[in-house]
Amino acid sequence: MFSLLYINWNVDPVIFHIGSFGLRWYSVLFVSGFVIGWFIFKWFFKREGVPEKLLDPLLYTLLLGTIVGARLGHCLFYQPDYYLGSWKGFLEIFQPWKGGLASHGGAIALVLCMIWFARRYGRDNGFDFAWIMDHLAIATSFAACLIRLGNLFNSEIYGVATNLPWGFVFLRDNETVPKHPTQIYEALSYLLLGICLIWIYRKWLYKTYRGLYIGIFLIWCFGSRFLIEFIKNPQVAFEEGMKLDMGQLLSIPFILFGIGFIIYSFVKKDPAWAASPSKPVTKKPEVHAHSTTN
Repeated sequence: MFSLLYINWNVDPVIFHIGSFGLRWYSVLFVSGFVIGWFIFKWFFKREGVPEKLLDPLLYTLLLGTIVGARLGHCLFYQPDYYLGSWKGFLEIFQPWKGGLASHGGAIALVLCMIWFARRYGRDNGFDFAWIMDHLAIATSFAACLIRLGNLFNSEIYGVATNLPWGFVFLRDNETVPKHPTQIYEALSYLLLGICLIWIYRKWLYKTYRGLYIGIFLIWCFGSRFLIEFIKNPQVAFEEGMKLDMGQLLSIPFILFGIGFIIYSFVKKDPAWAASPSKPVTKKPEVHAHSTTN
């Protein structure tokens, strides 16, 4: 329901129930991000000649790493006293539907999983850790957008009070005044990031170097997260006088890593596309009319 001054937000986070099971908007959007990512990577693999049989192990690795890392990140970064302070809290670590997921934890887990994936499959297929992270950055931008929309449907992770006409009153969270819909701010930021990265990929893949895409992603994604945190309700109580919250403190290392990746890309100058040992890496691969890709 809309008014001239704010938006009353009272959407049920559950789409429908089947007995005791309820399908949530967050779950649908979360999984949709992986499905979209699968199709994006299928395009990457086809364009660059990487075997498409690697899509399934990549998807499983990403899904498992994201869920486990994001859950542990929430438990250890935001509420360690609760989850490590009793057996009840410890057991809830393994119940992600009771609590939340943290993007910073998911990002750390993805890095570790992609190091393993690159070592396991990369050498024989023309890619390394920097290559997989570059391409993952593009797909992750769109997935992150959908996840933040899932937070909106859950009426969670919103901002402080605002007088702006697009302020949301999150009625399901017993709010009575309009708040900044920071979920939408972040979702739009990630969507724009994904569009920009995919445009660079389409236009300048064969003129760019490995590390550039993930560098842009880290700076943009966590830079916007750092700024939006100033108008977001803090998820963790800090000591009085603290200028930055946990989300901002965790964002700073990722921004620095992003700068490091961009420096690496221009120093190392490895080609941004996949180049197997049988392919030249100093120029755009030639595609012959009779050739096929897997």
